[in-house]
Amino acid sequence: MRFFIMLVFVALLALATGCKEKEPPKVQEKRKYAGSLEVLNSCGEVGSAAKMTSFLRRNGFDVVSYRNDLLQNYDETILVLRNPEWEGAQALAQTLQTKNIMKVASKRANDIDATIYIGKDFKQIIEPEQGETNDKE
Repeated sequence: MRFFIMLVFVALLALATGCKEKEPPKVQEKRKYAGSLEVLNSCGEVGSAAKMTSFLRRNGFDVVSYRNDLLQNYDETILVLRNPEWEGAQALAQTLQTKNIMKVASKRANDIDATIYIGKDFKQIIEPEQGETNDKE
C-alpha cells in the first residue's frame, strides 16, 4: 500500500510541476544503404565510372568496385539487382532516375547487391548534383 501511495504522489508531483520530456535534438545524417554496388562504364565516355561512383557515394551508397564494361554502347543506364531482397534497391533506382531495372538470380548476390551499367544518359543523372551545365563547347 505504501508503494502505491508513493507512486501516486510522484505522479501528481510530476503533473503539478509540468514535467515534460525533452525531445532529443534532430540530427540530419546522410542515410547509409547497406549493400554493395558495382559500377560499369557501358557508355564509352572516359571517366564516367569514376564520376558515377563519386555521385553514388555522396548519396550514401557503398560502391565496392568500378571499371569499364566489355560493351560500351549503352544509351540508357541500367540497374541490375543481383540481390532482389536488398532494401536499398528502390532508393538506388530513384537516385539513378531510371526505370530500367532488371532482377537477376545471381551467385554474386553474396558479394554484390546491384550492378549499374552506365549509359550515355549518365550526365543527366549526375549533373544536377554537381551543378554543371550543358554550355560546354
